[in-house]
Amino acid sequence: MARNLVRFDPFAGLDTLRRNFFDDGLFRALRGKLPTTDVYTEHDYALVVEAHLPNFAEKDITVNVDKGALVIQAERHEQEEDKNKKYVIRESSSSFYRSIALPEQAEDSKIKADFDDGILKVTVPLKELAAPTKIAIGAGHAAP
Repeated sequence: MARNLVRFDPFAGLDTLRRNFFDDGLFRALRGKLPTTDVYTEHDYALVVEAHLPNFAEKDITVNVDKGALVIQAERHEQEEDKNKKYVIRESSSSFYRSIALPEQAEDSKIKADFDDGILKVTVPLKELAAPTKIAIGAGHAAP
């Protein structure tokens, strides 16, 4: 009597679960709706943070520097009153929060923020740090 042996793979179901959840499920629907943030440098002279906030107005957004971090917050509230419906007020809100650690050479006093067509662009100028001081190593004296 011949028996077929099949190797058990304890992780075989995880790939299917990942695909169902992340690629086809909840996160696929949210991926296009969540605001994105890009952080990059421009020629080593500035750090740039771009937050894509298409559903917010300029008045909904605040940008602060707090304890060495750039903090971007956006919050929007909507109220709708409809006398023809049984509810009194219909409310919805959206919020966004990002905190980005600033490098040591960031010039906090010269940070500039612009909001255009749903994109907040924050430019953090970077000052040039002093070059490290090289210490010469001399010849050692041998002990007698």
